[in-house]
Amino acid sequence: MTDISMTDTSKARRNVMILVMAQAFLGAQMSMIFTIAGLAGQSLAANLCFATLPISATVLGSMLAATPLSGIMQKYGRRVGFWIGTGSGTVGAGIGAFALMQQNFWLFVIGGLFTGVYQSSQGFFRFAATDTADEAFKPKAISYVLAGGLASAIIGPQLVKVTSQAMVVPFLGTYLAVIVINLVGSLLFLFLDIPKPPVSTHDHLIGRSRMELLKTPRVAVAIIVAMVSYALMNLVMTSTPLAVVGCGFEQNTAADVVSAHVLAMFIPSFFTGFLISKFGVERIMATGLVILAAAGVVGMIGVDLENFFVALILLGVGWNFGFIGATAMLSSAHEPSERGRVQGMNDLIVFGGVTMASLASGGLMNCSGGSAQDGWAAVNLAMVPFLTLAGGALIWLWMQSRERL
Repeated sequence: MTDISMTDTSKARRNVMILVMAQAFLGAQMSMIFTIAGLAGQSLAANLCFATLPISATVLGSMLAATPLSGIMQKYGRRVGFWIGTGSGTVGAGIGAFALMQQNFWLFVIGGLFTGVYQSSQGFFRFAATDTADEAFKPKAISYVLAGGLASAIIGPQLVKVTSQAMVVPFLGTYLAVIVINLVGSLLFLFLDIPKPPVSTHDHLIGRSRMELLKTPRVAVAIIVAMVSYALMNLVMTSTPLAVVGCGFEQNTAADVVSAHVLAMFIPSFFTGFLISKFGVERIMATGLVILAAAGVVGMIGVDLENFFVALILLGVGWNFGFIGATAMLSSAHEPSERGRVQGMNDLIVFGGVTMASLASGGLMNCSGGSAQDGWAAVNLAMVPFLTLAGGALIWLWMQSRERL
């Protein structure tokens, strides 16, 4: 019995290590794309209100891919789903590169859709980390995998600085670099060892239906907080490069702000799992929402460079606590046989909210008031209803728990 336990623990830690490496290397492409896609869209779009539409297309692609990818992973295993993601990332970057050469905005948007399939597959890294982990290791496994984003936060923006103006066509070099990242990074998944979960037969559905899962309080609240945390992060981060450049700073400065933000997203992951184990998942989620609110306040106070840095750092930390907390809550609220349904449903809803936030971001930033300062204020003010929803959901869960005592 001891030998089996030790083997299972070793397998879980090895899988986590591979997923950390994938998050670090493959994940760099997302910070690269989020740094430049809005600026590239601004240079291609006839209407500046559509500047962030390529990023919105990426988020939409992620939303649409979530349920199919979850089903594929449920049936064929994680490795196949992750390879579909890296393949789509390669195609999306290729289309983006060709669109830049042709100066075709709508083709550039289509490339973003394919990139979204990769983003969706990356979202399942955190769930894959729990597949072979015991209950005690699950929060830490999630944190470790997301901590891999620390390396991507350094690699991505630095590659943008090196590649964005390396060719005659601006930003073309960045998209070519993304192609290489996907092709090389896909080899990591050869070393994953995650068994396929139980599947339902044609005559019998194993576990609860999607509707029954949604009616489960902890599942519902986990999805809401994950959606709000991710949507607010995307809402503000999408507009950040436009706001920084629009307020008179250089493009490389915008990359530095995004880099600081992504570092703040992932550095706390080294201890978020420990904090969840010590203080409880609900308190960490609530703390994340408070920090997100603080980010909005700092963003509205002013548009000095330090305001951008502090606001985006707080935004990253708030996302980390809210999103990792929600993921940990969700992972403990369903059975292995329900994994495909609940995880696909979760990411469909989460990225549905993120899609709406992303679509709103460009319009708020470029079409609210007559200046970049006005647009930036509107973006930060838009956080209020999201935070109200998530805070209310956590209070409702607390009241439900009190009633059962």
